[in-house]
Amino acid sequence: MYNAKYVIAGIIVFVALFSTPFWAGMLSGSYQRPELVLPQGEKECIEPAAFMRAEHMQLLNEWRDQALRNENRTYVASNGKKWEISLQNTCLKCHNQPAEFCDKCHITNSVYPYCWTCHIEPKGKK
Repeated sequence: MYNAKYVIAGIIVFVALFSTPFWAGMLSGSYQRPELVLPQGEKECIEPAAFMRAEHMQLLNEWRDQALRNENRTYVASNGKKWEISLQNTCLKCHNQPAEFCDKCHITNSVYPYCWTCHIEPKGKK
């Protein structure tokens, strides 16, 4: 190969430029978990908090598929308790202030879910 030194140099420059955002993010260390306003009172969530933090979107996608495609509207939690499969009637009964709960995490992490294309967006406590 006649231009090996140019090809290798080009690959090194490409990898350096391509990975710059990754390294900048790793070195800045500026990410802080947002402070959320949790529901008041002794309300229990359908699953433990650690599970909900990590898997809530997968759970909601499963709920959508179960409710709309399989006509199953009952979710059995890991503790055996049964819940209605409903974003508005189950989740939003407690998490009814999206600006103080959902939006803080979603905006911080640049995630923009499409829940509100089908569901009515809650406006918070009146």
